[in-house]
Amino acid sequence: MHSAGYVFSSDPALVDADLVYTWLSTDAYWAVGRPRETVDRSFAGSLLFGVYHPDGGGQVGFARVVTDGATFAWLCDVYIDRAARGRGLGTWMVERVCEDLASRGVSRILLATLDAHTVYAKIGFTPLAEPDRWMEYRRARASQ
Repeated sequence: MHSAGYVFSSDPALVDADLVYTWLSTDAYWAVGRPRETVDRSFAGSLLFGVYHPDGGGQVGFARVVTDGATFAWLCDVYIDRAARGRGLGTWMVERVCEDLASRGVSRILLATLDAHTVYAKIGFTPLAEPDRWMEYRRARASQ
């Protein structure tokens, strides 16, 4: 539990899919305009994590992880409700996600960020040690 009483959970049944869809499709720069069907399919193929207001007051944070559950994970769709920002909840949530993945034996977690490098650095994320070894395939598509 967070010092302010917030609750972290890896139970996907607790995720408010409608709320998270709204956050992602209207306020997250990487997902603005993402169709609901795409969000639903992404949930189905991922581990889902949430942060919830004390005393059952609703969801305030979300993170999604794509993983093989053994060696590798991609942390994505990290979001804290605008009204709950500035309380350390994002850092706390990502720390808890990393702990969950470590308990599964996952030793490499990647993420991409436009502007939150210092937040993730506090947790231990660093730039890729060998970026010239990594490649990407990106298919042009009409929707996200």
